[in-house]
Amino acid sequence: MTMTARQQLVWFITGATSEQGFGAHLVSNALSRGDLVIATGRSQEKLDNILEKHENTENLRVLQLDVTNPTTVRDVVNQAVGFWGRIDVAVNNAGNGELGLIEETDTSAIRHQFETNLFGPVEVVKAILPHMRSRRSGTIVFLGSRSVWIGETPGLAHYSASKAAMHAMAEGLASEVSHLGIRVLLLAPGAFRTNIYASSPFHQENSIPDYDGLRAACIQRFKGIAGHEPGDPVKAMQILVDVVRGEGVAVGKKWPEPGTSLLLGNDAERDLYKRFDKLKAAVLEWADVIRSVWYPINAN
Repeated sequence: MTMTARQQLVWFITGATSEQGFGAHLVSNALSRGDLVIATGRSQEKLDNILEKHENTENLRVLQLDVTNPTTVRDVVNQAVGFWGRIDVAVNNAGNGELGLIEETDTSAIRHQFETNLFGPVEVVKAILPHMRSRRSGTIVFLGSRSVWIGETPGLAHYSASKAAMHAMAEGLASEVSHLGIRVLLLAPGAFRTNIYASSPFHQENSIPDYDGLRAACIQRFKGIAGHEPGDPVKAMQILVDVVRGEGVAVGKKWPEPGTSLLLGNDAERDLYKRFDKLKAAVLEWADVIRSVWYPINAN
């Protein structure tokens, strides 16, 4: 999509109702640029608060949407398109965190984690793509996570796994729709002060004595992070709007290629390099084994 700085975009944003979350800050920033915004979330009361916060501006619409309910996603997207005739930017921001040790966490919680962080965004994308394909234009944004590089952190595995699946889905989608004039942007934020840790339960309903010490340490660690995350979500969403619009910090920079993500935060950069170094060390250690399993080059 080629865009001038003055073009007015239509944004469709999921998970916009948390006051401290990425979604709410993105709504504010997009509106400040003169764009049109459709903010969605599960709570009608919180959506009404968003309208009140922005003085019921004509540039803002709100719709109730639970991304884990696939039967309603397509209807909501179609209703959103009806407001201004199109959706230029779809932002998959809705998400949650289900913290806990793997053996102790009920499988239903893990399934819910994937319903929200993977299957919900997939349903949103599949509902929006027909509209973008018909116009040969559009941008789809995924709010991934640097947690994909720290999945070995005790208590974080469910969340990390759901975000790793989202990363893979976003990377695949980017390659599949690029020839249709549709761009995909995968963000990998570090720890931001969005209230995610404070609002994420640590499952201990199936407590096992062997994990008592580890569980206590995990709970203490996550409590210590909440409210002290180094990332500023306002700055992050300013950057996102800049990148989508090709303004500000994005001027002169290439759009991230499929298979890559745009990192946000020093901790995201640090954790990516730490994971890379660990993988590289393991490959070097086992190189002779790794290279021993092919058929001989000249074999039939």
